[in-house]
Amino acid sequence: MKADLRNSLQAILWGGAAAGAADIISAIGGRGGKALMVLQYVGSGLIGKAAVNGGWLTGALGLGVHFGLTTIMAALFALAARRWPVLLQWPWAVGFVYGALLFTAMFYVVVPYLSAAPGWKTPDGFWPNLNGAMAHGFFVGVPIACIARYFLGESSQWRAYRAGAAQASS
Repeated sequence: MKADLRNSLQAILWGGAAAGAADIISAIGGRGGKALMVLQYVGSGLIGKAAVNGGWLTGALGLGVHFGLTTIMAALFALAARRWPVLLQWPWAVGFVYGALLFTAMFYVVVPYLSAAPGWKTPDGFWPNLNGAMAHGFFVGVPIACIARYFLGESSQWRAYRAGAAQASS
């Protein structure tokens, strides 16, 4: 039981960290390297327009919000993978689809209806939406699914067995 909990927590924390790092690097690169602007905009989802004038403090808030969200996304995937282990068999495909679904949820439900972000507009047209869904699939969903497979898949059970056997023999 302890190993299951530890593996689940590692899948969630490492998956959230990897997805958060890949996604924020992608977002900053997509905005011409304007890191503070991107991070303040993410922070504005929590505190509104005041984030734009808050300097690096609200940028740090945005970074925390961003990693908090990707950790929640990783937790949801880990819970689903515990319930339906088939999700771990093809992490690249399942992760890509999961990331695209996350894009849809974030851009069409969470941000427009639940955040205080000023002047939010959903992506307009087919190609910007496809681009966003593919980017989220690759930068968010795939890292989460691959890390979940590492910690929750059959190989993780073998690693736990070997670790237990090594402790028993010493």
